[in-house]
Amino acid sequence: MKKKQVKGKMSRIFQELKEGDRVAVIIDVSENKGFPKRIHGKTGVIEKRKGKAYIVKIRDNNKEKQYIIKPVHLKKLI
Repeated sequence: MKKKQVKGKMSRIFQELKEGDRVAVIIDVSENKGFPKRIHGKTGVIEKRKGKAYIVKIRDNNKEKQYIIKPVHLKKLI
């Protein structure tokens, strides 16, 4: 039986984020191919947790939008 290979950094996969935390969206290409490239590098605020992912409020152009993003693609800002 082969071992299941884990993609991405373990610290990013298991990071815990709270409501109100500011995060940057950094796309991890090894995890997902259908990720919208226009939000790469944008910053947003965690609204709440939804399963294994987080709902992040991001200002896209001149509108507030909500995206459901896995923690692998998020980097906590100080």
